[in-house]
Amino acid sequence: MAMRIALIGCGAIGRVIAEAISSGVVDASLECIYDLNTESTQRLASSLEPRPRICQTFEDILGSKADLVVEAASQAAVKAYAEKVLGAGKSLMIMSVGALLEDELFRNLRATAKKKKVKVYVPSGAVGGLDALKSASIGKVYEVKLITTKHPRSLKGAPALEGLEGLDWDKKMVLYEGNAREAVKKFPANVNVSAAIALAGVGADKTTVKIVSDPGIKENIHEVYVRGDFGACTFRFKNLPSPDNPRTSLLAALSAIATLKRLSSSVEVGT
Repeated sequence: MAMRIALIGCGAIGRVIAEAISSGVVDASLECIYDLNTESTQRLASSLEPRPRICQTFEDILGSKADLVVEAASQAAVKAYAEKVLGAGKSLMIMSVGALLEDELFRNLRATAKKKKVKVYVPSGAVGGLDALKSASIGKVYEVKLITTKHPRSLKGAPALEGLEGLDWDKKMVLYEGNAREAVKKFPANVNVSAAIALAGVGADKTTVKIVSDPGIKENIHEVYVRGDFGACTFRFKNLPSPDNPRTSLLAALSAIATLKRLSSSVEVGT
């Protein structure tokens, strides 16, 4: 029997994932969808064939026949729904991975998943190389650094920028330097990639992050530097923003689709 999936979040990333399931790119069925924005839910459902069931409440997700719930909504959605999903005996894929840098939440989700014999899946998101980082972290790693550079339109609206007046968005500037834990709080819709890197590597407090605004670029650029007993490596990604949401890269949605394909496949490649 094909894997049955429920989707929370019908925005830009949720739409790409839903279309991949509906078109057969992923060997699964889209059981039902849910979003607090009912208009988004209706628009997505009407564009798919077969049309998934629209959940009127989050509890409808819990009562569905879905084996796996995909969160593509927000960090707030993870905090509100994730433990309940796992508690209902359903595995969970988390796109808003920044929420997992709250230690208590992460511990609770891990304990609930173990108790219910289900799993939490975290796609690589807008970067690659996490397999190398995980392998390196088996030994001693001295430094993990992420530099994210985006166009100003992809960064405006972040909590870190509230109340700041007079910023010259016409010039390149550093908006944040610190650790990954604070980065995901200050830029929750922009640097979920820093959380994935932190979880795969040395943790949120030891992973350093720099966020740069550059009006001269079109891509979202992520540069990852790792140094440890194994040697050193550098990864650089120039991702086109999602056509529907400039705050995130299309690659983030594609990584979720790749993860779903892996889960439904009889062969796995990579660490």
